[in-house]
Parts: sequence; structure tokens; C-alpha cells
Amino acid sequence: MNPVFLELRTLHKRYGTREVLRGVDLALARGECFALVGPNGAGKSTAVRAIQGLTPMDDGEIRIGGRGLIEMGRTARAIMGVVPQADNLDPDFTVQENLWIYGRYFGLSKPLIRQRSAELLEFMALGGHAGQPIHALSGGMQRRLTIARALINTPQLLLLDEPTTGLDPQARHLIWQRLRELRRQGTTLLLTTHYMDEAERLADRVGIIDHGRILAEDSPRGLISVYIPGGVVELRRVDGEPPDPQNLHRQWVRASERVGDTLLCYGPDLSPLLAHFAEDPAYQWLQRPASLEDVFLHLTGRDLREETEYAAR
Repeated sequence: MNPVFLELRTLHKRYGTREVLRGVDLALARGECFALVGPNGAGKSTAVRAIQGLTPMDDGEIRIGGRGLIEMGRTARAIMGVVPQADNLDPDFTVQENLWIYGRYFGLSKPLIRQRSAELLEFMALGGHAGQPIHALSGGMQRRLTIARALINTPQLLLLDEPTTGLDPQARHLIWQRLRELRRQGTTLLLTTHYMDEAERLADRVGIIDHGRILAEDSPRGLISVYIPGGVVELRRVDGEPPDPQNLHRQWVRASERVGDTLLCYGPDLSPLLAHFAEDPAYQWLQRPASLEDVFLHLTGRDLREETEYAAR
């Protein structure tokens, strides 16, 4: 295991009477990809903004490479790349000029900016688009350019706030491939996402946060094996009535959960359950492996969240 590179120590943040972060502790190894997932308002974006130095904490400490973030000052910004939740490219400049401005912001020389820009446009499948205005790019291309811009300074730490939201499958898979390449090159990645399949595919470890606290932290497979061991059967009645858990033979099911008209059944061996219901025309069923999304919903609940982290400001 590589040495710890990024540490969040007992972070607390309050907006008025609302405590958004309640003692968040995280430690990322150098070269690790860590996914921070949680419902709306859970504290993800506040934690990412704190790492950037944009949101001062009420208590706690952030350390990068063994040094305190406050002590590092501008040095911390120099080794970070940031992909914000919403693209904020400058519409008045071309693709190349957007990269150029960021390179100058980091004090890079003109020859180095020219070299890095060409490399990054190829890396993000944007070669040949250097002279185009931003409005000529599709949404997926703009997202890829935002990631390229975040890499102009060859950051040691890349922060990605929901990097693939709203993208089509082809764009998502391209970005996933590029992020895996960055990780292999030694870049430390911290990403927030609402896509559990994205966290499963990319992350070495996942932290599930809710109400400002880390509820669980492990590899994707580790979390699944602890909280949802075995498989899942989704059971529905054809008439739309919710299945009654009491009608199940309890020896077949380790746990069950009713969600609307569906009964989710969990257990290491659900074949007897399937054999029981397979020939019953009153039921429909779907068998599938347990996923990180099952863990997420198990720990954070299924209620719809509409609030944001900044509602109390």
C-alpha cells in the first residue's frame, strides 16, 4: 500500500444551525482512486471544496503529502487539478485558448503549455478541435475539455465532482478509461458521483457519506460482502399488490425489504426461493448479483432527497 497522500482529519462545517460535516475522517494513499458517494446534501461537495481551500472548516485539518493545507497555501493549488460539477469553460475563447489561460494561471512556460495542450487534447480525444469555439462542442466534448484543463499542470491530486453526470454511455466509458490511465500513472483521484456503477468500476475504495458522517468505507466488493452478502431476487406480484414477506419461507431469505410493489430478497443461496416462485403465474421475479447500489440504499435509505448542502447558508 502506498503512503498516505491526502488526509481529512475530523472535519466539521456548520451553516447556521445545520452541521454539514460532522467529524469526517478520510485517508487516501498516493495513486489511489477514492469515490465519495452519498445522497444530495450529504456533505460530498463541501468536503471537496474544503480540500480546494474554498470553504473554511470550523474544526479539523486537511493534510496533503504530510503538510497542512493552510500551511501550504498556494503550493497546494499548484499540485491539484479540479473538475467542477458544472463545466465553467470560457465561451469567449477557443478550446486551445481555454487550456492556454489555465496554463498561464499555473505559471507554466509557453513551450510547456503548447506541449501539454497538444498531449491533453489527444488524450481526451479532442485532437483537431483546438481552434474551435466552445459553443461548437457537444456536451461530452466540453466535459472532456474541462478534464483536460484540470490536467494542464500535471496535478498530483485530481478532484472530480460528478465528472460524468449527463453524458452518454460512449462519453462516460471514454472518461472512465482516461481516469484509469491517470491512476496507473500515479495520480491520486478523489471523485464524487451519484452513479454507483461508476464508483464500482473506478474506485479502489468507496466512502459512503450521509448527514455529514462517513457511514462505511472499503473496497466496492468489501462493502457488498459485508452489507449485502450473496445475491438479490426482486419479487413482484402481477396484480401490482406488494408481496407479503410473511409468505416467504424464512430459511431461504437472510433479509428482505419492501420497496413499492417490489420485495427485495437477500441471501447467499436464493435458488429454493426461485424454485418456489418460478412456476407461480401470480409473480414476476428478477435474479441479480448484489451491487454497490444495494449497499448505498441499505445505509442511506430510499427517501428522495431534494435539498442541497448550501440551503442553510
